[in-house]
Amino acid sequence: MTQPPTEPERDRPEREFPTIMEQMGGVPGIVASSAPVLVFIIVNVVTSLQPALIAALAAGVAVAAWRLVRRQKLMPALSGLLGVGVAAFIAYRTGEARGFYLPGLLTSAAFGLAFLVSVLVRRPLAGVIWHGINGHGQAWRRDRRLVRAYTWASLLWVVVFASRVVVQGWLYDADEETWLGIARLAMGLPLFGLALLGTVLAVRRAHRSPLGA
Repeated sequence: MTQPPTEPERDRPEREFPTIMEQMGGVPGIVASSAPVLVFIIVNVVTSLQPALIAALAAGVAVAAWRLVRRQKLMPALSGLLGVGVAAFIAYRTGEARGFYLPGLLTSAAFGLAFLVSVLVRRPLAGVIWHGINGHGQAWRRDRRLVRAYTWASLLWVVVFASRVVVQGWLYDADEETWLGIARLAMGLPLFGLALLGTVLAVRRAHRSPLGA
């Protein structure tokens, strides 16, 4: 029996955004991922480094447990807990609160460079990740509209990661621990949401544009 033709990939951009959000635990899961950093900032200001590290680890375990109880994806819960653990370890070994933010700073630098290189080699990482998460394969690379859209989206991610490196790197060198934590939060979810929204809009515009545009 002949199978009905599958829906063209270009006709379903609206369904991809919820799928990506589900992979990350939805909005509550994304917000909860900032809890360990917020707890660390508050406890470190009120008390000292060691209690702040213990509190941040406890918050990380609580977030992971909350995600597991809600039967959300296991990998985001474990990766989030691992990230908090690595940050706490570095801060403990260096004896400096700013060490807690070093892994995030290095990660931003690595991702920013990866997105930039992907644009230069004409394999925009925004498209690779977007379609990889949603299981749509990489056929989009034959569509010039989508390649162009994902190129602009990838450049937007480059700007996001570069701004984090510049601002937070300056605060790290200046040893402004409290402001570094505040910058980490302020440039976390808001910029992430902005870049994700920009990606969605760019892709939807590409899907609506005429063939050959």
